[in-house]
Amino acid sequence: MGIGQEYREYNAWLQPHSYRFKEPFRLNTSPEVPMVARDECKAGMERLFGSGIWQEDAKKSVTLHINSQLPAEGYRLTNGSNGIAVEGGSQNGILYGVFGLLRALGIGQFDEGTVAESAPAVERRVINQWDRADGTVERGYAGNSIFFKDDRLDFNPERIRDYARLLASIGINVIAINNVNVTESSARLLTAEALPKVAELADIFRPYGIRLALSVHFESPVLLGGLQTSDPLDKRVAAWWNAKTQEIYQAIPDFSGYLMKADSEFRGGPASLGRTQADGANMLARAVAPFGGVVYWRCFIYNCMQDWRDTDTDRPKAAYDLFKPQDGLFEKNVILQVKNGPSDFQVREPNSPLLGAMKHTREALELQITQEYTGHQIDLYNLAVQWEEVFSFPVNRNQVLRDLIGNEIDTVAAVSNVGDDENWTGHTLAQANLYSFGRLAWNPRLTAREITDEWIKLTFGTEPEVVEKLTDIMMSSRGAYEKYNAPLGIGWMVNINLHYGPSPDGYEFMKWGTYHRANRVAIGVDRTSRGTGFTKQYDPYLTEIFDSRETCPEELLLYFHRLPYTYVLKSGKTLLQHIYDTHFEGVQEVERFIALWETLKAKLPGTTFVSVKQRLLKQLENAEEWRDVINTFFYRLTGTTDEKGRKIYE
Repeated sequence: MGIGQEYREYNAWLQPHSYRFKEPFRLNTSPEVPMVARDECKAGMERLFGSGIWQEDAKKSVTLHINSQLPAEGYRLTNGSNGIAVEGGSQNGILYGVFGLLRALGIGQFDEGTVAESAPAVERRVINQWDRADGTVERGYAGNSIFFKDDRLDFNPERIRDYARLLASIGINVIAINNVNVTESSARLLTAEALPKVAELADIFRPYGIRLALSVHFESPVLLGGLQTSDPLDKRVAAWWNAKTQEIYQAIPDFSGYLMKADSEFRGGPASLGRTQADGANMLARAVAPFGGVVYWRCFIYNCMQDWRDTDTDRPKAAYDLFKPQDGLFEKNVILQVKNGPSDFQVREPNSPLLGAMKHTREALELQITQEYTGHQIDLYNLAVQWEEVFSFPVNRNQVLRDLIGNEIDTVAAVSNVGDDENWTGHTLAQANLYSFGRLAWNPRLTAREITDEWIKLTFGTEPEVVEKLTDIMMSSRGAYEKYNAPLGIGWMVNINLHYGPSPDGYEFMKWGTYHRANRVAIGVDRTSRGTGFTKQYDPYLTEIFDSRETCPEELLLYFHRLPYTYVLKSGKTLLQHIYDTHFEGVQEVERFIALWETLKAKLPGTTFVSVKQRLLKQLENAEEWRDVINTFFYRLTGTTDEKGRKIYE
């Protein structure tokens, strides 16, 4: 079936459809089932099948009830001869069960006789908003904040409720509402004046099983408390945090905890006071522990400012070097939040060696939904494809990352891509990335293709041509972007600060350790055991693989190795010819996307067709710019022409 007449981009993947039903149902619920679950079930079934789906005298029923034998947030769906049963292990579990039912019905995978059980892989599935108090969004590409305006909380309760519904439908259960780069204005969210408004937000999210967290300023005792220091070992500082935390929990009893970015990008932290990361995190952890709270302590710490002339220092080593020696020193309610890669959400990089290395400390995997380096929600980029690779990345000879999810890694977090645009995400197809994060955080064993198929059918219906062509575009989008971007994992060839569009030497002589070191004969940083030693941070099994040009995954060759342009890849091409070819191919792929999209004009809503086409055309301009700038850059360095004689500028 196609798209319902009531389609709105605002509804994202919770679209109305006009599916046929064989016979009506009546709704049965037990008293302990929360009102929100009943309401979402009733409204959701009407959204899919029309109001006629419900009849009081129907022979079949949809029954909702709580089964304490199931995992707390888990659920069981049964489609039997007498109707449908939705069982949840708790009030949140029954809500997830309702959304699981609506998803299964929406994609046409819930025939009579089906029994399906599901439970989340991790306890905490967290959205990090990078919303600033002034109403802007750091690395946001979908308008302004839905939470803040003019240095204060200012929100539309109905829109927040709709956001809560979207998040709950994909299993999110924690949201940090403010940017990790905490300003003095957003630090004031902890004050008695601001807390009632924060509590109002918590009240909206709570029925949907979502707990609030706050990003906090390490120097809050100075900024807000009038102290002269933020030293975590100072008893006055600890007392201030203890009192403030008690005040927060009085206003928000289910407050999740604090999110902290410290000692990074010129921000204060324990290191600036001669203390360790464990000292800082543990002080906060002890404050929230009596209330069941946690501290999400980010590990993206790289104040290892580097001179470009220094070839020994290597920024990707920083987090491991800092945190690994402190393993086992953190309180049990500290969760170290580790970015998926050691650089910074690049198009291609290895997993961080810190993931799984902390054997005595809880860890969270941090992903980025907002497209900082992956196209700014102008260029199409299906992050599910990249994230499947992240979860499939080896940790040692016998395990990949997904094997650690729910064990050493008990939290999965991501930076949101949402703003106040009508469609939430700027690029309508970027809604898929928010959807994909929630689904993978719930079940990291899902494939990108499975998730993409779900999202397309829930959003645009199940008509085969639409599903087939959109799947082709979406599943190819990551590869296309990578082709016209920086080659083979080298990264960083972007315009400084903006991080959109090509600038091969933009970061090359800055102090952030983001170097490609390309000259006329070679490119790359030697991060092997013979070079900076970065590969030695991995399990020995991986060290051996990454150390060798022959066994290193080819897509990461320039992340780990310095190679001459004449190096011959497995394709038989030289490294330089590979660079030329992929940049031409990337543009051709975008042209193919546009042509495919055109064939769907009559089958898609007009506003969505036009808005996506406009962004695809902008993507084509960006891809052409990348092609010409990168190819010209390497041609000027090497003087070697393209063997196929295509246009490369002098």
